[in-house]
Amino acid sequence: MEKVFPKLQDEPWRVLEFYSGIGGMRYSLLSAGIHAKVVQAFDINDKANDVYEHNFGDRPYQGNIESLTAADIDSYQAHVWLLSPPCQPYTRQGLQKQSGDARAFSFLKILELMVEASRPPVMLFMENVVGFETSDTHTKMIEILEKTGFSTQEFILSPMQFGVPYSRPRYFCLAKRKPLFFEKELYNNQLLWSPNPLLDSDANLESIETHGSQATSDKLLLSCEPICRFLDHSNHQELSFYDASSIQSEVALEKNKDADEQVIEPFNQYLVPSSLIDRWGSAMDIVYPDSRRCCCFTKSYYRYVKGTGSLLAPFETEGMGKAHSLKEQKLRYFTPREVANLHSFPEDFQFPQHIGLRQRKQTVNYQISDGFDNSSLISWVRFHEMKIQVIRNYALLGNSLSIAVVAPLLRYLFTEPS
Repeated sequence: MEKVFPKLQDEPWRVLEFYSGIGGMRYSLLSAGIHAKVVQAFDINDKANDVYEHNFGDRPYQGNIESLTAADIDSYQAHVWLLSPPCQPYTRQGLQKQSGDARAFSFLKILELMVEASRPPVMLFMENVVGFETSDTHTKMIEILEKTGFSTQEFILSPMQFGVPYSRPRYFCLAKRKPLFFEKELYNNQLLWSPNPLLDSDANLESIETHGSQATSDKLLLSCEPICRFLDHSNHQELSFYDASSIQSEVALEKNKDADEQVIEPFNQYLVPSSLIDRWGSAMDIVYPDSRRCCCFTKSYYRYVKGTGSLLAPFETEGMGKAHSLKEQKLRYFTPREVANLHSFPEDFQFPQHIGLRQRKQTVNYQISDGFDNSSLISWVRFHEMKIQVIRNYALLGNSLSIAVVAPLLRYLFTEPS
């Protein structure tokens, strides 16, 4: 094994992006301004790969990571590995099988490849759920990193520490292979709850809200932007989030003006039904445009209410909202665009459209009996197709990472001390 696979001067860092999802890690690289090239992304989720390909133009490898060999890895000549492996083996709500969970096997395989490869990475970045740091998988990862000559710094950070009103604490491991070293080596082999090492100055940022005192949590809350800065105020929230040109071309196929207006998903699908308020109102986390914190959105948001993410009351102030009953507050779900905003995805990020109106029309025509309004049926099918896709998009976003947190961590990792 080579001790280090060096990067030539002015050459971009060659990056392998494992568990690439919808591209959060790659967007973080771009946001960090790092001179890097993703030579290959990997993800087994075909829908996530559709989104990745739509936004970046190249499609991740969709095979099983466990089938990769050391020769496969060496062929990419990559300097850096970025990883966001499945978190289910380590979540508090899960079975906590850790390394015994089948969903952990691919990450364990990657760790083995670090030992077997003749061109192992010189830097590694790994993200996962809080709880991973106490797992047997974490123990094995640290053992292998130490065995292969890496120094590590570990963090548990939340977007709230970067001004984003989103409580989503996550675990991060940054590793550099000797003779590379961190700019602030005094933090080596530590688990930090504050982003202080990422700062250019000596100013201290607050520790994560679940780890500090009440005074610390209150100060952290005040440092965040209000939620209204992350809301989508466009007339057609969903249309602005999809590939608008493809939707417009589809709409042009239909002659009925009323049908055209129905094709664009109405915003009222995000209103919370009264039946859910009756059943789950006491368990709902309700926020307002001037709130400075909302709960983490999970992949089950919109399908379930309890514990999956916050709901928004559109009143201008929290005090005004509390003066009304829950049903009077016109509670709604955050749209996928707004969830993406809270994950700090860029404005040009989009979900692709898969099914065109012409294809839908051919699909449903055989169901139409005499006297049934063809355009109404197509609009009804379109409505429910978009609803299914919205559910899918929430799931993809729920599995993604926070660019506001990852970008400065990557910038710190890639910094070459003088």
